[in-house]
Amino acid sequence: MNILEVDSISKNFGDFEAVKELSFSLEEGKVFGLLGPNGAGKTTTIRMIMNIIIPDSGKISIMKNSDVEKANNLIGYLPEERGIYRKMKVNEVLLFLAKLKLMPRKTAQNEIDNWLERLDLKKWKDKKVEELSKGMQQKLQIISTILHKPKILIFDEPFMGLDPLNTKLIKEILLELKEKGTTIIFSTHLMDNVEKLCEQILMINKGKNVLSGNLKTIKNNYGKNRIQLKFSGDDKFLQNSAVKNFDNFGNYVELQLNKEIDPQEFLKKVCSQVQVSKFEIIEPSLNDIFIEIAEKN
Repeated sequence: MNILEVDSISKNFGDFEAVKELSFSLEEGKVFGLLGPNGAGKTTTIRMIMNIIIPDSGKISIMKNSDVEKANNLIGYLPEERGIYRKMKVNEVLLFLAKLKLMPRKTAQNEIDNWLERLDLKKWKDKKVEELSKGMQQKLQIISTILHKPKILIFDEPFMGLDPLNTKLIKEILLELKEKGTTIIFSTHLMDNVEKLCEQILMINKGKNVLSGNLKTIKNNYGKNRIQLKFSGDDKFLQNSAVKNFDNFGNYVELQLNKEIDPQEFLKKVCSQVQVSKFEIIEPSLNDIFIEIAEKN
C-alpha cells in the first residue's frame, strides 16, 4: 500500500520555480531518501507534504486522504531549522507538543518517560531546555517528533549535532520504528547514512526528479565501469581517453571508465604497461552518484 502519493506538484515563488511537476509515491514501512544539492527544492517539497505551503498545482494524498491538513497527525516532522521552547522544562514542552497531536495526557506521560530513559535524558526531565547541550536538544526534538507514533516520519538532517554514539542509537531506534511499519523520509547531505538506512531514493535538482528508484538497483547500474586498481609502475596509463576520471591514492587508484569501454579490454592494455596486483569492478558510493548527477543537471 502506498502511504504517500505525490502527483505532479509544482510551486513557484514569483518567477522562481522551486518545484516542477514532481511525482513520487512511498510504500508503507519503507525508508526513503530525499536528496539533492542546496536549493534543489527538497525543503519546499517537504513543506508541501506537511501542508505548511500549498502546491500551485498537483495533489498530495496521505493514506488515500487528499485532505493533507486532516492527515497531519499521521506525520512527525523534524525540520532542519531547529526550534523548541527554550524557557520551558523538558517534560512540560513534550507534554505540550503531545497535546497538540491529541495524545491523552496519561498516555503521553508514559511515552515521554520511556523515551527520556531510552535517550539518557531522564535526569534532565525537570530542567529548562536552554540548560541542555545542543546534542541533548537534538535528542529532545527527535523525541517530540516520534512521541505520538506517527505513520510517517520526516527528518531533515536528523543527525546534526549528535556524537557517534548517539548517532548509532538514533539509527537503531529508526530501524526499530521501520520494522513496526513506520514510513521514514530522510532529507540529508550525509550519503553514508542514506546508504545504510534507505531502500528507495529520490534525487531532485532545480525542482525536478533527476534520479529515483531502488538504491541497490541504482548502484548496480552505476557500478559497471568503476574500478579499483593496485599496480606498480608508471601511472601514465591513467591519462588516456578510456578513463573518464580517477582518484590516485598512491598505493592504489579508483577510476571510472567511459561507458563504451570494456573493463576486460582495458585490463589487458593496462597489464601491458604496468604490473597489476589487483583489478576489481567496484560498487560506486552514493556520494559518487550524487556528484555525477548533480554536475550533469
